[in-house]
Amino acid sequence: MEYLKEVEVKSVHDFIQVKMGKRSRAIVVGGPVIVGCGPSGLAAAACLKQKGIPSLILERSDCIASMWQLKTYDRLRLHLPKRFCQLPLMPFPQNYPSYPTKQQFLAYLKAYAHNFDIKPALNKTVVSAKFDHRCGCWRVKTRGLKKEETEYVTQWLIVATGENAEEIVPQIEGMSEFEGPILHTSSYKSGSMFRGKNVLVVGCGNSGMEVCLDLCNHNAHPSLVVRDTVHILPQQMFGKSTFSLSMSLLKWFPIRLVDKFLLLMSHLILGDTARFGLNRPQIGPLEFKNLYGKTPVLDVGTLAHIKGGKIKVCRGIKQLAKHKVEFVDGKTEKVDVIILATGYKSNVSTWLKVGSDMFCAKDGLPPNGWKGEDGIYAVGFTKRGLLGVSIDAEKIAEDIQQCWKAVKTTRTC
Repeated sequence: MEYLKEVEVKSVHDFIQVKMGKRSRAIVVGGPVIVGCGPSGLAAAACLKQKGIPSLILERSDCIASMWQLKTYDRLRLHLPKRFCQLPLMPFPQNYPSYPTKQQFLAYLKAYAHNFDIKPALNKTVVSAKFDHRCGCWRVKTRGLKKEETEYVTQWLIVATGENAEEIVPQIEGMSEFEGPILHTSSYKSGSMFRGKNVLVVGCGNSGMEVCLDLCNHNAHPSLVVRDTVHILPQQMFGKSTFSLSMSLLKWFPIRLVDKFLLLMSHLILGDTARFGLNRPQIGPLEFKNLYGKTPVLDVGTLAHIKGGKIKVCRGIKQLAKHKVEFVDGKTEKVDVIILATGYKSNVSTWLKVGSDMFCAKDGLPPNGWKGEDGIYAVGFTKRGLLGVSIDAEKIAEDIQQCWKAVKTTRTC
């Protein structure tokens, strides 16, 4: 293809266009363009490099793994054993614990980038990506710190921004009247700054549960808003991680039978969570995850504080006032701080202009998994965590390699 002559990212064709009074660069990239330099983008770049395929990562922040570096709390550990969270081609150091800390995981990601000589283009916010049918290429437009615009032209586009690109901030009646701070967990670092405060945590996923535990450990007084049903499982059973045990059982038994086993063991280990306002869904935890993408909570000590009364469980919020909250059951609580553990969402739909059905879902996620039409791929959108990231990255590299070999053969001829 004459339009994509270059085969090395370092020797791209670079030229200047004058467009509507603005100077903008257009760069032809010989290999794939990867959007996002978190674990997904790093894994994709490493798998491609192993096969001799260069790539270019575009990252909107000024560092790799910005979500992990800038938007996670201090006490965070990986919720699954490290063997399920390592990226392709490079395991965690042997001296790491079974559940690495946030700092250890970040050190691993930095070592991973160094090991594979991955050097992303930082401070490059992708504002649009569109397939140009005239030349059979993707046009990816970015904006830099000084509002400068650059367009990258590539045959392959890999979306690696993940499912957790933007915070979900619900609108609650009376938010403007509440006089205390309201922050998302992306801004929460430690419970030390809330010592002695009445803190309302909205959301009962793994993050909400762990933030409540952290607040207890720093002598704050947390309450937990639980609007929906939730599956809570012990992190370990029989000295083995619950996740690992589940994966082993699924090799031999149907998912519903494994779910029954998990619920039975959870009842024996944790007791009846419904007694404390934590009602379970009618569907088992693994089947619920498959159907709705909602991960069960792996308890790391929060439930003991709920049972002991240190953490109150509250119903959904009806409205806020200056220093109090009214719940849907009519109860009220005096609150100093509100922390929104309401999760994240993809931002793909805001910049990817695509006509295929890969990213046509209302939330911008790919219903068809890791591969779409016209050379577009996705890493980390299959709701399988870091394990799914590794699987996606390996599949993508293998798929692009087939086309890469065909293109090289054509050039040789």
